[in-house]
Amino acid sequence: MSASPPLLVDGSATAPLRLLLAHGAGAPMDSPFMEAMAAGLAERGWQVVRFEFPYMARMRQSGKRCAPDRLPKLQEAFREQVSLAGAGAPLLIGGKSMGGRVASLLVDELADAGAVIGCACLGYPFHPPGKPEQLRTEHLAGLRTPTLILQGERDTFGPRSEVETYTLSPQIQLEWLPAGDHSFKPTVKSGLSEADNRDAACQAVDRFGRGLLGG
Repeated sequence: MSASPPLLVDGSATAPLRLLLAHGAGAPMDSPFMEAMAAGLAERGWQVVRFEFPYMARMRQSGKRCAPDRLPKLQEAFREQVSLAGAGAPLLIGGKSMGGRVASLLVDELADAGAVIGCACLGYPFHPPGKPEQLRTEHLAGLRTPTLILQGERDTFGPRSEVETYTLSPQIQLEWLPAGDHSFKPTVKSGLSEADNRDAACQAVDRFGRGLLGG
């Protein structure tokens, strides 16, 4: 990967809503998925700020793949980015897969501090593929801050048939992308396109965020 700026910003600085968006474990902040979501929300009047965790920044510089940092370091990096975001329009945090998981682990703490108003998880990694017994859901049962989870119906990190059996906080709004995988790509048989599902995801995030503003 070539060098890139430390942040990518889509949308106006005067937008009524901001989203601090983190990438997943294996793809950077400028992956096609992240580009599509940032552009789609910017078109709907949001400001979207993307950043990279330290391990991904190292990968970009070295060109060599490495494993993600451990959760405490990922959380520290996310907190730092929230702090750098500073005052302005109401801020939501979120991310793709791992990035959304880290955001969900921090959202109550940050909301209590008055820094954020909600969380948006794009393809939550409920468990590793093929290992449904290794759940990453314990904190989700007691979440106190409004959180949107957008999930493909056939996501191998948590398909609809499994996720609908989980105990989740009433503060979590769960929405499904028809026939979608972990990146929301649908089956050919569904008659939908990847762009259709990503557009639906942007609509859902927009509706969720504006709902938090009472609009």
